Amino acid sequence: MEVFSYLLAGFETALTWQNLLYCLIGVSVGMLVGILPGLGPSAGTALLIPMTFAMDPIPAIIMLAGIFYGSMYGGTITTVLVNVPGEAASVITSLDGYPMAKKGRAGVALGLSAIGSFIGGTLSIIGLVIVAPLLVDFALAFGPPEFFALIIFGMTMVIGLAGKSIIKGAIAVTIGLILALVGIAPGSGIVRFSFGSTHLLDGFDFVTIAMGLFGLSEILLSAEQQLKKPDDPPKMGGLFPQRNEWKPSLMSMGRGTLLGFFIGLIPGTSSVVPALMSYSLEKKLAKDPSRFGKGAVEGVAGPETANNSFCGGALIPLFLLGIPSSATMAVLLGAFILHGLTPGPTMFVQNSEFVWAVIASMFIGNALLLFMNLPMAKLWAKVANIPFKLLFPIIISVSIVGTYSISNSLWEVGGFLAFGIIGYLFKKADIPVAPIALVFILGGLMEESLLQSLNLFDGNLLAILSRPISGTLIVLSVIVITLSIIAGIKQKKDNFMDVEV
Repeated sequence: MEVFSYLLAGFETALTWQNLLYCLIGVSVGMLVGILPGLGPSAGTALLIPMTFAMDPIPAIIMLAGIFYGSMYGGTITTVLVNVPGEAASVITSLDGYPMAKKGRAGVALGLSAIGSFIGGTLSIIGLVIVAPLLVDFALAFGPPEFFALIIFGMTMVIGLAGKSIIKGAIAVTIGLILALVGIAPGSGIVRFSFGSTHLLDGFDFVTIAMGLFGLSEILLSAEQQLKKPDDPPKMGGLFPQRNEWKPSLMSMGRGTLLGFFIGLIPGTSSVVPALMSYSLEKKLAKDPSRFGKGAVEGVAGPETANNSFCGGALIPLFLLGIPSSATMAVLLGAFILHGLTPGPTMFVQNSEFVWAVIASMFIGNALLLFMNLPMAKLWAKVANIPFKLLFPIIISVSIVGTYSISNSLWEVGGFLAFGIIGYLFKKADIPVAPIALVFILGGLMEESLLQSLNLFDGNLLAILSRPISGTLIVLSVIVITLSIIAGIKQKKDNFMDVEV
């Protein structure tokens, strides 16, 4: 009952007109970010961080979190109506969403996605409310060795899930670690990798890196691809499925909710993973798998529910341990730090008003999105018709001004442009950029926990294996890396055999 009293207090804070306004702004911008090809939750959140510098922490994080889960809704609209996925997870929805639209069932596809998104998002936040307080005592058992092992496990998951090649994933992780080492070393005070520049004494700014790697690189890629102008949206039709389609749709939503929530707990994943797994699961469980790809309702309901449920699950490791489970969570963690907040088990005690206000705002935001998603679907879809030659210069100009405002220095602007070009080149080379941001923000935490562990064990690093939690996490890390290597070798062997044939 104590949890619900905290939640009610959170609603009291979240329902003030200022916080309601910022929640509405966040989810509306999130919808826009999801709709526009070339952007996504990571890029949208990173680009909007400079706007929150002068804001209080609660409305700032409410707005940024709204962008995160709002983009999951928005990406569906253009995916279904014009087959232009606005964000990565929506690609899975396009497999059956667009075929439904071509059959005159666009309204049904959007209705299912809106209902599934609301159910998945709301139930995952309920799961967060119930599970997070229960895990506080467990999280308090984490000392420096456990944090070090957990971060190592997160990095191995990033490598294993980063892309098609474990080598490219390892390259991205290594670059993130190198960037994290720039500046004054903790404890010793030694200056590292500054190359005589005073600008690098404090290291790189995370906002600059995130805005460049995610925002500018995506804009450059989309401008290069010269995306075709979408066709006119098809007729909407009715918004609800037929009577015999409700049961399989609701069953797939239930499975998608559980799948997305638990995958959100795993470091290194993204909303694409539960969406893809949900689609595969629904296809395997279907009596007639041949319907998939031709307009199966489960192919829309399951993945859409899973990628929204992922949002609630992903907040648990962020709030309790300060460990981001995805690139967008890393951007949110950076925003927490900028506003003087340190995620971890003590945050539920020291900053309880903030935590419960953000959680309550997510219930409100999901309700707002449900009402915004259906009546305004056609209006949102027209946003995709805005000429990119007009849209992109505006976004880049606003980003440059925001980057300059970080420290009123052209150095940050140069860093933004440099990381944007690096992100663009890496994406062209199929090297994932999300691990760079994830590991950059984890690198400092890892170094600090490593130094504390070495002091605790008198320099004996192997003693970490003697503690149950840290030892288990290290063993799991070795298993993940081993399985990733085996899978990579097997994939190369299969590809070689296909070429031979």
